[in-house]
Amino acid sequence: MRHFLRNYQFTFLLLASILLGGAAGVLFGPKAAFVKPLGDLFLNLMFMIIIPLVFFSISSAIASMDGMKRLGKIMAGIVVVFLATAATAAVIGLAGTFLFNPLEGTDLTAIKTIMKEFDPAAAKTEDVSFAAQLVNTFTVNDFSLLLSKSNMLQLIVFSVLFGLAAAMAQEKGKPIADFLASGTAVMMKVVSIVMYYAPIGLGCYFATVIGELGPQILGGYARTFVLYLGLTVLYYLVFFTLYAFIAAGKDGVKTFWKHAAAPSITAIATCSSAASIPVNLTAAQKMGVPKDIAETVIPLGANTHKDGSVFGGVLKVVFLFALFGKDMTSVTSILAILGVSFLVGAVMGAIPGGGMIGEMLILSVFGFPPEALPIIAVISTIIDAPATLLNSTGNTVCAMLVTRLVEGKNWMHRQLSADS
Repeated sequence: MRHFLRNYQFTFLLLASILLGGAAGVLFGPKAAFVKPLGDLFLNLMFMIIIPLVFFSISSAIASMDGMKRLGKIMAGIVVVFLATAATAAVIGLAGTFLFNPLEGTDLTAIKTIMKEFDPAAAKTEDVSFAAQLVNTFTVNDFSLLLSKSNMLQLIVFSVLFGLAAAMAQEKGKPIADFLASGTAVMMKVVSIVMYYAPIGLGCYFATVIGELGPQILGGYARTFVLYLGLTVLYYLVFFTLYAFIAAGKDGVKTFWKHAAAPSITAIATCSSAASIPVNLTAAQKMGVPKDIAETVIPLGANTHKDGSVFGGVLKVVFLFALFGKDMTSVTSILAILGVSFLVGAVMGAIPGGGMIGEMLILSVFGFPPEALPIIAVISTIIDAPATLLNSTGNTVCAMLVTRLVEGKNWMHRQLSADS
């Protein structure tokens, strides 16, 4: 029990601060804006570090990819499986929001009145062609423009190219790769320092949000959590079973569920995909996954396979769409939500501090104001445990799927026979 509390103490502290802030917002109403500067201080600190954090972390992650060439077929299988399951999660998450909109039935009159002043549509009256919009989405025409939180996707593209160039330069690029790794470590320390202030900053900002927008938004958070739990149960029981069946038929289903308890309990208890790696490795090997595949898929999956985070990305985007009164039923909106949610969960998950970067990416791509960051940061906090369950335990069934691609149809029978 003590171990459980230690793993969750910061999450509990954030939840407590958010609850206290919400209570203060309900109690004092608009007067709660008195503490807004304390919330703004936290926001500004986060915005201040986001640019160097994104650059160092993404460039470093790519520049250090020097040992993956020999993996060949295994890596190809990992890419296919991780992308396919993340895309599936994005579609399921969006379908869930259409069936059960977290803000449906919520009186958004007061919210929309306040949010109108932030509506980016009012500032964008110029007609831009699709091709021009595509260019503007991924690139800027001046390096200095990369140093802005409004151009997150463009910065990510540059960081990928920079890291790739450092890796391709091999020995000559090694000093740069070491510098990027050092910069990443330093920036993560900066993040950890700033996060000490997070309970105060988020609590004060949330008090302001509730005071201005009204307590009705609390019901939206409650329904968001209920929806996420429903998606978690569906994905965990139905889709994990489906993946196991695709991997090895009925025997795959039986074997997966026979050994899934330990990884699942560990994920919930530790709330950490990284901490669950040893248990996941043991479970995957008991499921018949070859040692070399398990030892490749599980550690990589802890960083890059985050279907639970994809669900979270969908809910965050949909939550903001509802708050700002944006239409999410058009084909363009649906594709944009799916694409960004996929990117937030499946790609940003591979980056240290990826959750915060993903949230900034949502604001940047859709043009939401910076003030919306704490609103979706609350969602990250309340879905933390079930998201970790899907992120972590899903790695074991993905290891089975990768083995199916690498070893062929009857891999489980051959492997288990060889082990016995």
